[in-house]
Amino acid sequence: MISRRTLFGGAGSAAAFAFAHRLIPPAFAAQITAVGIQLYTVREIFQKDPVGTLEKIARIGYREIEFGGGNYEAMDATMLRETMDRLGLRSPSAHIGYDALLEDFDTSVAMAKTLGATTVVLPYMADEHRTEAGWKAVLPNFSRFAADLKKAGLDFAYHNHDFEFVTKPGGVSLYDRFLAETDPALVRCELDLYWAAHAGEDLAALIDRLGNRIYAYHVKDMRPDGSMTAVGEGTIDFAALFRRKASAGVRHFYVENDEAPAPYLPDITTSFETLRALRF
Repeated sequence: MISRRTLFGGAGSAAAFAFAHRLIPPAFAAQITAVGIQLYTVREIFQKDPVGTLEKIARIGYREIEFGGGNYEAMDATMLRETMDRLGLRSPSAHIGYDALLEDFDTSVAMAKTLGATTVVLPYMADEHRTEAGWKAVLPNFSRFAADLKKAGLDFAYHNHDFEFVTKPGGVSLYDRFLAETDPALVRCELDLYWAAHAGEDLAALIDRLGNRIYAYHVKDMRPDGSMTAVGEGTIDFAALFRRKASAGVRHFYVENDEAPAPYLPDITTSFETLRALRF
């Protein structure tokens, strides 16, 4: 296990960086050029004060953000973009819900482009879609979203939780059906490492299987009891996962903690420091 204590305890930043460098040979490692954060992590304070929250995130050192949660869709996208530009932040991707893509596609595309996103991520599917018939009905729409987004100059990815792996109508998991029935050239994966581990998946094997379909990682850690915690405070060996061959093509690493405790900033600072120590 690579914990925050292992990386930072009494070693100093230079030694920590050297240690991480030895752990992850550059020829095979993910190149973490910028540490990102999914704004769902700080949804409560972002909803109340979006500008102030972005300023705090930038001061910690984050340079990429992913919009999602916090009702950002109701905010002024131009204002958010101007704030990001002022703070040196960028948003490579944005989470946009299934119903919004289905019913208000053009507005969703315009919002994503205003925010500067180049990828739209479908973040979640509700219970009614998780049956064999429901999943069969939505997968063609995944492919249609991806094709239409490509025409609009945007890419498409799907973000997993645990239900896709543990729900197996007819003996085949929803995630395996998703992989088999969507075009890998158009429909990519935003792999949430915590939720896949929570479902009992072998993360190394899953990463190898997905290969170049992985668009981004959601980086959240897991305690021995299965609960979420800040990156570096749990049991997931991110260094080992990030040095796998398939990780070399991943360009975005979004810290996320659905259960980050208030006041949030200490939690996301710990996660930032852990990921920064794995960056070359």
